[in-house]
Formats: sequence, C-alpha cells, structure tokens
Amino acid sequence: MKKITAIVSGRIQNVGYRARVVSIAKEFGVVGSVQNLADGRVRTIAECEEEVLERFLDAIRIKNTLINVHNVLVEYSDATGDYAAFYKLVGEGETGERLDKASEYLKDMIVIMKTGFEDMRTGFKDMQTGFGEMKEEMKTGFEMLGSKEDRTIEEIGYVRGDLNSYLCG
Repeated sequence: MKKITAIVSGRIQNVGYRARVVSIAKEFGVVGSVQNLADGRVRTIAECEEEVLERFLDAIRIKNTLINVHNVLVEYSDATGDYAAFYKLVGEGETGERLDKASEYLKDMIVIMKTGFEDMRTGFKDMQTGFGEMKEEMKTGFEMLGSKEDRTIEEIGYVRGDLNSYLCG
C-alpha cells in the first residue's frame, strides 16, 4: 500500500472538483480525503495499491467545461492506514456559503428561464403572424399568376407563329 499527497492547481474550486474526486476515489476503491486550500489549490491524500494510485492520479487530472486541472504535484510515502473511506473535507462556513451561492444561481436561472420563455412565446406569435401574412401574399401571387396564365399562353402562341413564319417564310 502506498500513499500520495497531491496538490492540484487550476480552475478547481467552486466547480465541483472535490465531489468528482470523491466519486473517482470510490470507483477505484481509494481511501483518503480531498480539501480546498486557502490559496485556491486542492489537497488530495489517497491510499491504496500503487498501480491503482497511478490510475487514480490520471483520473483526477480533469479537464471539462467547468473543471480545468493545470498541475498536480505528487509526493509519495508509505500508507498509514488512517482512513476507512474517502472524504471531502469542508472548511468552516463553506456549506452556508455554497448554499447562498447556489440560491443566487437558482434565482438567476429562474429569471433567465421566465424571460427566455416569454421571449420565445412572443417570437412564436410573431412567426405565426408572419406565416399568416406570407400565406396571404402567396395566395394573392398564385391568383395573379392564374389570371395571367391565359395571356401568357396567348403570347407564347404569337411568338411561335412569328418564329415559324421567320424560319419557314
């Protein structure tokens, strides 16, 4: 059994990184902890078999829409057996702060959704009106074409006659 202490830097705080590390640790059967540091980095302590630790380290180098790990500094040592599971350590006041932030995000989303759906409803009404107007214009256009059809056929007949007399004449 081996132990690592990994100091992770990047865009990793307030984006769900620690929760993702906990999930990964559980998938790999790793025990230890993960916690935010005051300087914006995250400390991960993990214990398990050495070959599993290497795969775990690869897995926590996350890059996606929210999380972007830039660097992982790793220190290896012998396992201590101090951990029974993998824990996310939470700083004092952090839970309340996160709930407040989540509440703000939820309010913003509600406003955006209400505004967006109202804009969509208005847009659909405008489209419906526009389609109605377009339908009327097309109907008028087809009626005009129909009324000019006889005159067009007559003109084609004249042109054919003129062409025949010119070619045969």
